[in-house]
Parts: sequence; C-alpha cells; structure tokens
Amino acid sequence: MKKKLKIKLQFKKVNINKMSDKLLLYNLYFTQLLTLFIGLIIIFFQGRSVVEILQLPESYAQALSWGIGFAIAVLVFDLLISRWVPEEISDDGGINERIFKNRPLWHIFLISMIVAICEELLFRGAIQHIFGPYWTSILFAAIHIRYLQHWLMTGLVFSISYGLGWIYIQTETLWVPIIAHFLIDFVMGTIIKYRKE
Repeated sequence: MKKKLKIKLQFKKVNINKMSDKLLLYNLYFTQLLTLFIGLIIIFFQGRSVVEILQLPESYAQALSWGIGFAIAVLVFDLLISRWVPEEISDDGGINERIFKNRPLWHIFLISMIVAICEELLFRGAIQHIFGPYWTSILFAAIHIRYLQHWLMTGLVFSISYGLGWIYIQTETLWVPIIAHFLIDFVMGTIIKYRKE
C-alpha cells in the first residue's frame, strides 16, 4: 500500500518589529545580491555582454540631466502625494523607516547605490530586453510586496518603473535609470532619517 506524502507549506507574515537591525540588513543585502545574480544569468543566456550594457554614456551631462530630471519629478510628485494622502495609504509596514532612520548618511548612500545598480541591471538591463517596459513594470511593482495592499502605492511604483524603462529607451544607457533610481532612494532615505517624529 502506497503512502501519500503530504507537504504542507506555511507562510507567516513577518513582523518587521521583531527583526533585529542586523537581520534586516542581511536580508536587504542578500536580496540585492540575488537580484544581481539573477540579472547576470538572464543577460548571459540572452547572449549579451554586461560590459556593453554598463558602458558609460557618451554624454555625461545628458545622462545626468535625464537622471536628475526624472528623480526630481518623482520626488516632487511623491512629496505632493504624502502631503494630501493619509499616511496609512503609503504605509510599507515600517520597512523603509527601519532601513534608513538610524543609518549614517554614508550607509544610506551605499544602500541606495547597491539597490539602484542591482535592480536596474535586472529589470531594465535584462527583463525589459525581453518583455518591454510595461510587463517589466508590472513585475517590478509585484516584487515590492509591501506596497501591494494599497493601490495608490502600487500604481506609483509601477509608474516609476515604467518611467525608468522609458528613459532607458530614450537615452540608450542603463546609467540614466541607475542615476535616477539612486537619487530617488537616497533623497527619500535621507528624508526618513532627518524628518521629525
């Protein structure tokens, strides 16, 4: 008589307040390393060169103006939303607060740079090459699970991702969305660090 093997998977909601600071940082850096690794594998199987994808732009001024301009537009829009939208709608479960609030400025800079490079290499450099900016942005919004409970924040993450994909197409250099992504994360992280309770 055959016995049936039953596998029961359980997913628990992780309470951010019960995680140590060290564990939170390990989780952040591990997920970014995994993101980078997956991006590199996809690019390898596409038969493309990471060196070519990360080639520096011909015009640094143009790349900076596109990246800074897009970041400013996102930050202004985000600040306007935070002014008129109730805080519970933009709540991410306290993750950004825990990541940035007690970090020194150099660490916020480092985290923002690592996240920008790893995520842009995967999403704009690898996935967008296959699926285009629309489906890439749906996937980008979906992995930002902490925002999925609020349609406004999900829409905002999708729109930012689509914008990053669009400026990548327009400028033909991955450094533009990397610059924009870095500036958005760094400025928002700095605001979280220095804002009053």
